Amino acid sequence: MNTPQINKAYEAFDHANSKDPNTEIVNNTPIPKELIYGQRMTKVLSQFAPNAPIALQLAARCQHICRWEIPRNAYEMNRVGYLTWRTELKRFHAKTASDILNRLNFDSETIERVAFLLEKKRLKKDADTQTLEDVICLVFLEYYYETFRKKHTDEKVIDIVQKTWKKMSDAGHEAALKINYSDKGLSLIQKALG
Repeated sequence: MNTPQINKAYEAFDHANSKDPNTEIVNNTPIPKELIYGQRMTKVLSQFAPNAPIALQLAARCQHICRWEIPRNAYEMNRVGYLTWRTELKRFHAKTASDILNRLNFDSETIERVAFLLEKKRLKKDADTQTLEDVICLVFLEYYYETFRKKHTDEKVIDIVQKTWKKMSDAGHEAALKINYSDKGLSLIQKALG
């Protein structure tokens, strides 16, 4: 059950993400990409971890906050450029979310915890960081995997599924195998895990 304070934070995150110039067509309507992404994160988190603590609920909603402001092509198109971009994004998301939560008078402990989670600190060691990573992977598999699959070679898709799987917990794996995939999508997942 959301508190009025959590709902205010969701509204503020959604307001920021509604400015995304990139859109995705949902039910024949163009929706700002990061707006729908944040809402999907909340939906999947509520199914996967219905008793998630407040900081984790907030981090899930703002996981990609204003992501378009730091485009991938601003960095070299190689592994080093990619990793630098990802590091910069984590810091940017943490700062942007912290600024919003500060304005909404959240306590410093919650704000620091949200930033900690957004920076993916102590993955595999911190339960909430791991849950956030599981939800990120589940959102990818449920909403973006099939589109991704159609744009790439089978080898690339298998590689990405294997990398995704490595980041997840056993509970995440279990949830991932309950998602409805196309026959082709499922067969590539089975090959990746085989």
